[in-house]
Parts: sequence; structure tokens; C-alpha cells
Amino acid sequence: MINSQISLPAILLAVMRGQPKAQQDAHYPGWHLAPVTGLMNDPNGFIHFNGRYHLFYQWNPLSCQHQHKCWGHWSSEDLLHWQHEPLALIPDSDYDRNGCYSGSAIDDHGRLTLCYTGNVKFDEGTRTAFQCLAVQNAEGRFEKQGPVIALPEGYTGHVRDPKLWRCGQHWYMVLGAQDLGRRGKVLLFRSADLREWENMGEIAGSDTGGLGAAGYMWECPDLFTLDHHTYLLCCPQGLPQEPQRFRNTYSSAYLSGKFDEQTLTFQHGPLHELDAGFEFYAPQTTLTVDGRRLLVGWMGVPDGEEMSQPTIGYGWLHQMTCLRELSSRNGKLYQQPIVELQALRGDMQTYEGRANAAPWLSAQRLELRVESSGGITLNFADTLILEWQHDQLRLARRSLHNGEWLFRYWTGAVRGLHILCDHSSVEIFINDGEGVMSSRYFPTQPALLTFSGDNPLRARYWSLHACPVE
Repeated sequence: MINSQISLPAILLAVMRGQPKAQQDAHYPGWHLAPVTGLMNDPNGFIHFNGRYHLFYQWNPLSCQHQHKCWGHWSSEDLLHWQHEPLALIPDSDYDRNGCYSGSAIDDHGRLTLCYTGNVKFDEGTRTAFQCLAVQNAEGRFEKQGPVIALPEGYTGHVRDPKLWRCGQHWYMVLGAQDLGRRGKVLLFRSADLREWENMGEIAGSDTGGLGAAGYMWECPDLFTLDHHTYLLCCPQGLPQEPQRFRNTYSSAYLSGKFDEQTLTFQHGPLHELDAGFEFYAPQTTLTVDGRRLLVGWMGVPDGEEMSQPTIGYGWLHQMTCLRELSSRNGKLYQQPIVELQALRGDMQTYEGRANAAPWLSAQRLELRVESSGGITLNFADTLILEWQHDQLRLARRSLHNGEWLFRYWTGAVRGLHILCDHSSVEIFINDGEGVMSSRYFPTQPALLTFSGDNPLRARYWSLHACPVE
């Protein structure tokens, strides 16, 4: 049965009613991308096409629940000023009736083409999935082409999140999957025409390629080469938590190695945590016109404490991370905010001296670069607390469920931090991007950042201008 609960009139009404309420929320971001109303999650279809950058996103415009997943759409000429575009996909067909799930975008001979997962659930509790195409027409709307890959043999109905690229005469696709043994996998497919696809097998996953048990489902794969190393981004669900790593309900990770284009095999090392904060998931990358590899992620986590976030009272939920440039150093990924964000800066201020004598800073929209040998604490409005030791960072935040303190960690020698704050988010870049900790927090506004500790620090900081989507 086709989903009859979601339609363009219902979406338009939800936006007209919901957007004014969301804009009244003091936690609504000033310069991060966020939904005008309803629930937003995975970034999709990140691409440069025909002179503009396009970013699609999972969106339920009707409520703050994980239902009715559409594809919203933004575009930008400069990666800084974004504008709304017409809704790209809604779940109105038999093969996507329970949601147009995540995917990617490609340039197919001058046609902007989306590949996404059509999610179908059955009354008895089972499900299936189709990998589907949609092509933009001359009016800018996307015309669905229907499924091109049905559920592959040997896997459960959890097969989703296609990421496509072209190499030589073929298109390639990586897909997140769960095999019949309930082990998470990444599948590789190949096609000459985007319509007929050949399953080339598993290239990574739990009990694969030297990994042991590593989760029951791998979501949101993204395979690319950077500085002669191949990286596979992934979101392994069911990954065992460690004392100071992979602490979220579901984590984001990456594998580093070499992809052999002849044998279509991926030799890689161990899993690395991609972001050690409280909220980061479903990252997707693209290439810029000048060849930079950019990443954007969802600043959320499935099945965490998301349904206790206070923004639901204003009818909206979640935001994206800032856009980040990736670099490769000795087989390790580094992430840094894109340079375009520097255009948001106001006048630079500086401080040098002991931490406990540092000025209090407005954290509403703030960029801060700070150097220290550690032994200091950064307190974000008594809501998020960062303890900085020489060889470790510990980020603390109270549970939205029971008020108990929760902790996230980054371990290693810490020389400097680059911090970006928005109304309800903090992104902490460590050692010029060696590590990142991304988190939502919900302070009483106006939020203040204070410092404590006897050790010295050197700081540069800027207030950031608001940059709303138009």
C-alpha cells in the first residue's frame, strides 16, 4: 500500500505552521544547516553540479519522529550561503512507501541523478529494500526511474545507503548491508549504464578482511582515495563499546588501506573512530571544483537521547555538522573546518595568560583557537565541560534522561584546539584535525564559555555572524 499520510499539501502546511515556531527557539542554529521544521538526519547526495553545490538530506517534515522520510534539498554557490530548493523525493511509490532512505548523487552525462534506498516494510514485521534512481528534469524536479537493484541474495532486508562514483568505463556503488548471519557488511556493485548492476562481493565488514566481530549492520559507506590511501567511511551498528572509544549507541568509523581496481578488493587496517563526541553519524563526502575532499555529517545518533532534546518542543530536531575538509597524513584522516567559514568572523580578539584569568566569552556563535600544555578546563554554560590534560581530553555532559554525567574521550598528546560554537552545538578540532569531538548541548542563552586552571594558555577568538538558509 502506498503511503497516503504524506503529500505535498501536507508538507507545505507543516512548513508554514512549523517554521515560525522553530525560528523562535534560542537553540536553533545561526549558521549550521538544520530543518525548517520536523526531523532531519542523514546528509545525502552531496555533489557539485552545474556550478552549484547540492546537499540533500533525510527529512520528515510532518513530525520529530523517524517516519515519512523524504529528501530535502539545499544548494550553494560558495559553500557558505545556502538556499532552499524544491523537495526532491517523497515516499509515494510501492518500492519506497516506507521511506526514501539515504543515498548519493552523480552527474550522469549532464543529468543530476540520485540513487537512494526505497524502504518497504511488511505487516508481519519483515522488510525489503530497493536501490532506486531519480533523474532531474528540465524544470528541476526529480523523476523517479524505479528500482535498479533488488534485495541481493544472502542478505536481510537491511541493505541501504548507496554511494556511487565513476572509474573508467564503469560506475561503482558501495552499499551497507547485513548478511543472514546478522553481520554488518559493505558490498561493491559495478555497472556500465546505472541500470544493470553486478554484485562484486563484500569488500569490508564484520568478520571480513582481518576484522573480528564488528557489528550487525554497517550503514552509510563512502569509499574514496586521498593522498594515495583509500578510505572507507562507515557506521557499524552493534560495535562493542570500549572504555574510551566507540561510546555512542552507534558510532562512525573509517578504515584506511588500498583498493585494488583490478581485483576489486580492499586491504585495510583496523577501525578508527571518526568523531569522538556525543553526536556524529552518517557522514558523506564530495569533491570541490578545486579538488578538495569535503565531509558533512549528521550531528545526531540513532536511538540515543535524541527524543529528549528540548528542540522537539519547538517542532524541530537535529542539525548538520559544519563542512569539513579532509586530508590524509600517513594513512590517517584529518578533519578541519572549511576555509570558507572564515568569512563569518568578526574582529579577532586575543588573550595570553593563566586560564583562570581568561575573559568569559559569548559562546552563542564563537570560533576559538587555543594553545596550551593542558591542565585546564573549558566550561560551556555549565552544560558541556571539557577537561584538557596533556595526554587526554574528557568531554562531560549530563544525560537528558536521568541527569547523570556522561563522558566522551580523546586520547593522545593535545597541543591545540580549534572550537566552533553555534547556539546548541560545539565542534572541537584537536591538533589541526587529528581528532574531532562534535556534540549538541542546550544551554540557557546567552551561553558563556569560561576557563579554569592555573596553567597558561594562548587564545584567538572571533564572534561569528549568523548565516541563515534563504
